[in-house]
Amino acid sequence: MSDLITTIEGPVGRIRLNRPKALHALDTAMCRGVLDALEAWRGDEAVRCVVIDHAEGRGFCAGGDIRMLAASGAGDGAEARAFFHAEYRMNHRLFTYVKDTVAFMDGITMGGGVGVSQPCRYRVATENTQLAMPETGIGLFPDVGGGWYLSRLPGRIGQYLALTGARLDGAEALALGLATHYLPAARVEEAIARIIADPDAIEATLSALSEDAPEAKLLAQRETIDRLFASDDLEEVLATLRTDGGDFAQATLATLATKSPQAMKVSLKLLKDAAGMATFADEMRQEYAVACRVVQRPDFVEGVRALIVDKDNAPRWEPATVAGVSDHMIDRIFAPLPDDEAWTPG
Repeated sequence: MSDLITTIEGPVGRIRLNRPKALHALDTAMCRGVLDALEAWRGDEAVRCVVIDHAEGRGFCAGGDIRMLAASGAGDGAEARAFFHAEYRMNHRLFTYVKDTVAFMDGITMGGGVGVSQPCRYRVATENTQLAMPETGIGLFPDVGGGWYLSRLPGRIGQYLALTGARLDGAEALALGLATHYLPAARVEEAIARIIADPDAIEATLSALSEDAPEAKLLAQRETIDRLFASDDLEEVLATLRTDGGDFAQATLATLATKSPQAMKVSLKLLKDAAGMATFADEMRQEYAVACRVVQRPDFVEGVRALIVDKDNAPRWEPATVAGVSDHMIDRIFAPLPDDEAWTPG
């Protein structure tokens, strides 16, 4: 059975992620398959729009092929670079696609799943949606355009999400604009059927099937998050959290204590830079350079070992402290790649 199902149903190009045992996590072949489908449909006048969802099993998309990336990163990194190159081209192609695109984020939508859904014009959340960029916990950073999306959220919520990896439910995703509509999961198939029946009425279809979302709990912490995460300097953020004394600050501090110091510094710089990026392609070019380097640094291999392979949840970060992550180290990670190695949109 194919890990990616691409079909044309009437006037709709349909992309279904189909790796249920891996919660539909993306591998290189799946990213290239999405690219091929989008390219084939781009000039096909019979295809009016594109719908992306998942096939059997739970979860929309839990991310990327982390075990492969770690194994490659521990070696020459070539397979990891090939994956990032294809994945980021897929992200960019979706972001710039001329036809309407609709992603149904029914279930876990993390990492690579965020990269597939966020470029789409319509992003549908349900009561099952759990959206997160949890990469700092494995020594990585919010890639697949995460810098672009998170840096454009209200206030400092993006910085909070990038550092902590906090999960958003469907209501919170809607309130923050990461989702455009909120539907009961039971109505997703009906929504797709209606889109196939009338691809020119996507907005009307989704609005008609939408329901009022529950309260977005995270927004109650908006002022607190803006204050605690006001700085782009990680040491200052941690100092502010320590002196605050409130329950939210203390819980957040405990969460950050489990994350890779290097990954947190990389993430903060990524969002700071991303806020000023002129185009999404510029963002992806920088993220590719950063990803190629981070995937071969000790923290990523160690983070995957601790959280995914051995599951002892006791990563030994290197450097072990925030103070140990020098500005020079971060500058080297962010240095542009030579022209012959740099990412291009294709």
